[in-house]
Amino acid sequence: MGCDGGTIPKRHELVKGPKKVEKVDKDAELVAQWNYCALSQEILRRPIVACELGRLYNKDAVIEFLLDKSSGKALGKAAAHIKSIKNVTELRLSDNPAWEGDKGNTKGDKHDDLQRARFICPVVGLEMNGRHRFCFLRCCGCVFSERALKEIKAEVCHTCGAAFQEDDVTVLNGTKEDVEMLKSRMEERRLRARLGKKVKKPKAAESVSKPDVSEAANASSSGKAGKPPCGAPKRSIAASEESEAYKSLFTSHSSAKRPKEESAHWVTHTSYCF
Repeated sequence: MGCDGGTIPKRHELVKGPKKVEKVDKDAELVAQWNYCALSQEILRRPIVACELGRLYNKDAVIEFLLDKSSGKALGKAAAHIKSIKNVTELRLSDNPAWEGDKGNTKGDKHDDLQRARFICPVVGLEMNGRHRFCFLRCCGCVFSERALKEIKAEVCHTCGAAFQEDDVTVLNGTKEDVEMLKSRMEERRLRARLGKKVKKPKAAESVSKPDVSEAANASSSGKAGKPPCGAPKRSIAASEESEAYKSLFTSHSSAKRPKEESAHWVTHTSYCF
């Protein structure tokens, strides 16, 4: 069967062995992680943001994803944990003076050195190409190499001077262990934020009810408190202890009561009588 014409098949053509596991090119993986957006797969362009898991995105791509979360986007899984624009931090990156980019590529025949990084660490000078661990501060967005943070220990940012805590340090494109640790931090942070909102709501309701009580107390202490209750008998002006001049202002006073002889007769007329 087959093998006509004197052809002799070899063993590997007849016997199928196990499939070889395709190895991922590490250099290509590093280039994809550090030079392309994790959401749109386009080249990174400023403004560049990073999520709480340390992935790099174009800010425009994140905004488009938040406005249109269609289920048909397969790449949307990479940003499923991003619920709002507050979940990402805009990065403050330091340009690499040795990176030329497309400046000399006028004819389109220039070789792009993808190993040359666009950004560097502003403290140590290491290139941000994936061969060195880099991290950013969530409080200010400044990016440094991990070596810089370890060698120059400080409680403030080396660039802008903003104070930061250990929880603010986020590793960029870290290992699986780093991603798991950052994910647990993210969940704890969001849980604390939700609990904080629930605690603030009862306090806000109490603060709204307290002014009403204080207004009622002030009203009772002012002249409004002098009003008698509904069922209390009315107090006459004549029986009060006010002065005679004050009492004469009211019709119930004796000076206002005159006999009929002294009362005047008012006559009204119209112009039609004349």
